[in-house]
Amino acid sequence: MSAASAVATQAALAVEAFLRQHPATLKVVNVEENPAYQARDIDLLWQFSHKGTIKEVSIEIKGDRWHKTGNYFFETISNEDKGTPGCFLYTEANYIYYYFVEEKELHVLPMPATRNWFLQHLHEFKERKTSTPVANGNSYITVGRLVPRKRVQAEVPHVRVLQL
Repeated sequence: MSAASAVATQAALAVEAFLRQHPATLKVVNVEENPAYQARDIDLLWQFSHKGTIKEVSIEIKGDRWHKTGNYFFETISNEDKGTPGCFLYTEANYIYYYFVEEKELHVLPMPATRNWFLQHLHEFKERKTSTPVANGNSYITVGRLVPRKRVQAEVPHVRVLQL
């Protein structure tokens, strides 16, 4: 398993455990392997009770090891060679749960509000490329922007940071 894959797995397990222990939780369903949800870039469905009604939200999970940079990495191009859009631009999830694995820190980013804000300010953030390994030993280039966390938290309503 690649380091990137291990981080993604660790993040998914931590977020699922966190949601399962929440007192209002009715059900947490991991849909990462479901093609219908993959096409919409949704990882989890969380069903919970709120003020006597049952609510369900969809969640995209992002794991990150680079807490010390002070940035999020918002993916704009998933595979540079193929020109596929990055998950941040097309996820249909209600929230991105951005999890810093070493610090056990969960950032809850409401969508599409965070994406809309990002697109208005895209040109202000540094573009970076990273290599994403695949099973056959090859890799592909992912492109994204380094976005200061403090700025997102200050300018996008309802962003939350939780220590797990």
